[in-house]
Amino acid sequence: MARKLKSDKVLFITTVLLVFLGVVMVYSASEVLARTRFGDGNLFLRKQVMWAALGLGSLALVMRIDYRTYRQPLFVWSSLGLVVLALVAVLFSAPINNARRWFSVGGLGIQPSELAKLSAIFFVAWFLERRLSRVNEFRHALLPIGIVLLPMLALILLEPDFGTSMMIALTAAAMIFAAGLNYGYFAGAVLLALPAVAFLVISSPYRIRRLMTFLDPWADPQGDGFQIIQSLIAVGTGGWTGKGLTQGVQKLFYLPEPHTDFIYSVIAEEFGLIGTILTLICFCIIAWRGMKAASNAPDAFGSLIAVGLTTMIAVQALVNISVVLSLMPTKGIPLPLVSSGGSSLLINLIGMGVLLNVSQHASTEA
Repeated sequence: MARKLKSDKVLFITTVLLVFLGVVMVYSASEVLARTRFGDGNLFLRKQVMWAALGLGSLALVMRIDYRTYRQPLFVWSSLGLVVLALVAVLFSAPINNARRWFSVGGLGIQPSELAKLSAIFFVAWFLERRLSRVNEFRHALLPIGIVLLPMLALILLEPDFGTSMMIALTAAAMIFAAGLNYGYFAGAVLLALPAVAFLVISSPYRIRRLMTFLDPWADPQGDGFQIIQSLIAVGTGGWTGKGLTQGVQKLFYLPEPHTDFIYSVIAEEFGLIGTILTLICFCIIAWRGMKAASNAPDAFGSLIAVGLTTMIAVQALVNISVVLSLMPTKGIPLPLVSSGGSSLLINLIGMGVLLNVSQHASTEA
């Protein structure tokens, strides 16, 4: 566009701060572990810096691309097709920790389910914009969305990755609700979904164990309950101000994989309650600015994309923090923008770039 668009500096700075916090905390949480297991204490730090640089570069590029570019049917269906092919291909990859979620491209680990998040958001926003006046008609709106998304969710469940499939479903639900779905229909859909979720839980022994561990982690403190107990110890011993950067104890082989799903525990132990609250405030700012962009977007497509992307970050952060504090059963959900993990960091930063572009147009056209 000819006019110069203004960036949402608050949203941009908050995003960069979380990425910087992630680089620092990944190093603090993983240095001893990486040095002991791999003979290189900087292994995870180098990977996180590389992915952060790639992600921030992608963010800078994407935030300059008009978000309406993603409205093209060719883009929407091509991205869906590529993601489905990748989700099928990953099922034939070598298992890692009894799951087939990653495959290597040029030496880099790619997680197709992360790509599925963006693809689903673009599709739902594009489809709902075309059917806004009929969003409460099951056959014309909800059924087609379900027909497209359910196979994708099924493939992700086969990996298995229950957490990511639920995140995509929740994000799509938030977008449909924002599009004007009747409250009664929404409540009915939730009630109908509960038996399906319950079946997915009870049909999997390891999910049942996670649920039992959540209800009473002390029933097996050296087994299934070990991880969450160590997480609570880390959170509890941090006090108000924490033990100081790199001074945490629970990351020293007490808390399994402290640089990934339980990095918030390390933040709590090393920076205390103040550090955890500041981190939480950063995610609240992203939710606030994202929803503000959604409300001020110049069209329904931009508004729905903003809702989807904001939900993707905010709900994932809420779930991760809830797991760390034993408010929810354990799930393999990383803390967005902070936890170690290349695909997750890259996709989240690309998503933030799209959200920043929506906010740019909102600031000039709303």
